[in-house]
Amino acid sequence: MDSEYDRKSELIAFDDSKAGVKGLVDAGVAKIPRMFIHPQHNLREKSVSTNAQLRIPIIDLEGVNSDAILRAKIIDKVRNACEIWGIFQIVNHGILKSVLEEMIKGIRRFNEQDTEVKKEFYTRDSSKKVKFVSNFDLFQAPAATWKDSFSCIINPNPPDPTDMPAVCRDIIMEYSKQVKMLANTLFELVAEALGLNSNHLKDMECAEGLFLVSHYYPACPEPELTMGTKTHTDPTFLTVLLQDQVGGLQVLHEKQWVNVNPVPGALVINTGDLLQLVSNDMFRSAKHRVLANHKGPRVSVASFFSPSSLPPSKLYGPIKELLSEENPPKYKETTARDYGTYHRAERLGGTSALQHFKL
Repeated sequence: MDSEYDRKSELIAFDDSKAGVKGLVDAGVAKIPRMFIHPQHNLREKSVSTNAQLRIPIIDLEGVNSDAILRAKIIDKVRNACEIWGIFQIVNHGILKSVLEEMIKGIRRFNEQDTEVKKEFYTRDSSKKVKFVSNFDLFQAPAATWKDSFSCIINPNPPDPTDMPAVCRDIIMEYSKQVKMLANTLFELVAEALGLNSNHLKDMECAEGLFLVSHYYPACPEPELTMGTKTHTDPTFLTVLLQDQVGGLQVLHEKQWVNVNPVPGALVINTGDLLQLVSNDMFRSAKHRVLANHKGPRVSVASFFSPSSLPPSKLYGPIKELLSEENPPKYKETTARDYGTYHRAERLGGTSALQHFKL
């Protein structure tokens, strides 16, 4: 039977439909197509920690810019979270709940509008600033994942607003503006948590680039056979993630998968590979994934902060101020672009791209 299965034709037909995973669900599939089925050895490790004490840190940012004593306590919590978890949730972060809710609704509106309208944005052209696609690595990955994605390059050169979908244009622009202001505070806190001047990471241009990626995970008829998002780390400095209340995000902590349970009004922050690299392993980049689910749709919006691609030759390595005889550099310097390129290739193998840059 295997010899008769033409995987490439199945992938091409799916991609040519430009309807994504939602198109399959709308067509009433009761069984997922074979291209979505993951190897059993990958799915077997779905066991989740039963330790009730293992919970993602939740950090309250109330007073962070107005009370020095509170700020010092918050910085301690950020340091602890970045050292031990590589992921935490924040509340009282300054972005109105109404903006968060409208952002989720906007992404749902985009994905649930008429397929013919959506198709206009479907592309695998990496030069496009605004694009809709299902599985960016569809033709390279061993198995597809159960989600559709809509993305925009926001910084350093935002798209023309008329190139963005009318159903979510205004909220994407408003949310992006507010999440950039939040990132400004987060980069200060992370710098201070490393013992550096509050502007150190910003002066390194770590936050010049903003790539916004939204995922739409339809309800899956056979979630035990596939994944929503495969295990990975982010090749960035910081990620700010907005998720709805469906759940499914997990982080690998001490060799156990821990649920990142949705908290109303909260945002999930995770430190990326480049922050682990420049902090010389002081802070960790957490492996995470999203399970497929009978419930759905699940909607999330990730804001990836990293250096802009200009100039592409700017090198990043362990920060000199953090190094000493007892703490020599553990990584060689690399450009953000080269790291990202290697990371995309590495994701197919499942090992950390950081290993490749170790001295």
